[in-house]
Amino acid sequence: MAADGVKPMEFLVQALSAACICFLGCQTGYVCAWPSYTVANFTSNSSALSRPMTALEISLLGSLPNVGALVTSPFCGFVFNTFGRKYATILFGLPYVLAWTTISMTSDVHLVLAAMTVAGVGIAGQNVSLIYISEIAHDSIRGGLITASASAYFLGLLVSYALGGHLSYMQVVYAHLALAVLCVALLALMKESPVYLVMLGKEAEAAEAIAFYKRVSVPSKEVEAEIAKIKLQLDPDLESKLQSNSDPEEGSDLMKKKGKQSKKESQWRLLRRSRSSQRALATTLVVIGATVAMGSVVLQVYAEPLFAEATPSMPANRCSIFLALDFLIASVLCALVIDRFGRKFLLIATSLGSGACTLALGVQLQLAVAPPWVTALLIYLYSFVYTLGCAVVPFVLASEVFLPEVRGLCNGISMGFVWVVTFLTLVVFNPLVDALGLGPVFYCFSAICFFGALYGHFCVPETKGLSPDQIQALFLKTK
Repeated sequence: MAADGVKPMEFLVQALSAACICFLGCQTGYVCAWPSYTVANFTSNSSALSRPMTALEISLLGSLPNVGALVTSPFCGFVFNTFGRKYATILFGLPYVLAWTTISMTSDVHLVLAAMTVAGVGIAGQNVSLIYISEIAHDSIRGGLITASASAYFLGLLVSYALGGHLSYMQVVYAHLALAVLCVALLALMKESPVYLVMLGKEAEAAEAIAFYKRVSVPSKEVEAEIAKIKLQLDPDLESKLQSNSDPEEGSDLMKKKGKQSKKESQWRLLRRSRSSQRALATTLVVIGATVAMGSVVLQVYAEPLFAEATPSMPANRCSIFLALDFLIASVLCALVIDRFGRKFLLIATSLGSGACTLALGVQLQLAVAPPWVTALLIYLYSFVYTLGCAVVPFVLASEVFLPEVRGLCNGISMGFVWVVTFLTLVVFNPLVDALGLGPVFYCFSAICFFGALYGHFCVPETKGLSPDQIQALFLKTK
């Protein structure tokens, strides 16, 4: 994934730094996978808890992390702008440590449920922490490094499923706790985002951070150019300058101009007067709404019974491991190609592919035109195609299309919207199945997939390899 203009050591340091941040994604994967193979223990008379869980409590076990994430998401932008990218990321790593510590020390049902809710706070912050990666990565490899967070999440699923199949209950909990502590320790070794440091006026510290991530000496022209580039992004007159230089390729010429410093404004006020950020936010929210509603969320809910019917001889845990491996391979492939083919192409191509898969799956579920194993094949194929682009591109866009001053706020809004659309999709799914049947509902998912492809073609600009000021120019173009 190393690209032209990125020196080997620069690429190595940025990739390792991104890996430390993406390790939070693994923590999310552990939290999301753990309930699925712990249910049998928690509902049995020999439960590791003080008593067996009720059906409602089992439902809450898997859903409460989503509640914690939904409630926390609106505040993530404030936290990242107040405490900085580094310390906010560390702060959102602590809920995982607290959750697994609590679970390891108690057998009380209510405390275990409370711990899962606390873990949801970490999930919200983990999603917004992608802006940290976007601010330390070279433009030519930014997309791939951000995408690695999705790979980390799926790796977390895979590791947790594997641990659940071979270790005891307490051994799994201790393993997850140790990995959470390791994650926080690695984050403590990171350098702060130079963009955030320049926002605070700490240019000397920003120069040191730039030198670290670019592997150059502090007193160098590369560091000076990077600081000038960051100042351009923070220039309050950036939009007016870009409108007079409408060609995004000319945006880099503006880096030679010094922007004026203005009084510090709130993120909301900046968003209200930034037309490019408003358009970027609207585009990102539509892409998120379409991709989340393409059926992947509800397919995971139905995956276990569908797999049980299609491959009755295969244990459910093994099917889950294969599905997580399917997700992981697709996300790694996405990380390798997203900076080569671009966000727009992947969004369009995988939306079309997902539409074809959900259409075929709907026909199979409604008419049973093929043997049951075809259902399993279509689930794996759809999961692969969807993860290759649709599952990842919205998060990449949310991390790179906003001005630095509103990046935390807009990313928090975007991630909160993910949870809202996920909730609404799950709420309407069962009533739709009762009214239309499972097969026709997948026809609806297919239609949403094709809408996503059309919207991506006509409304989503290509941001591959572009600097933030060039991206703003794209959203200022008259449509």
